[in-house]
Amino acid sequence: MPRWLQGILGRIRELAGAGKVRFTHKALRELVRLDLAFDQDDCCDVLKKLTATDSAGRIRSTITGEWMYVFKPTVTGTQLYLKLILRGDCIIISFHEEGNEDGN
Repeated sequence: MPRWLQGILGRIRELAGAGKVRFTHKALRELVRLDLAFDQDDCCDVLKKLTATDSAGRIRSTITGEWMYVFKPTVTGTQLYLKLILRGDCIIISFHEEGNEDGN
């Protein structure tokens, strides 16, 4: 496991547990399109349950230079693609089914 990952997972779980999660408009649209009938609380539950095996790495934002953390958890048989940034809150950039080109 990369050294940075354990701390990031702890921070994500802490923020999600406290409800300190903000969604971009794009992420909210993607969430609605899922066939899982998810709402924002369900998304927070997914974030609280992320593990190191869900991690797909991190990439630098070309716009802000911040790290964006990518996770691909499987929820009710569907592999999701999550991309987020940690600031004061956890900001969800993408939340859609893996392979959905519209969300990448």
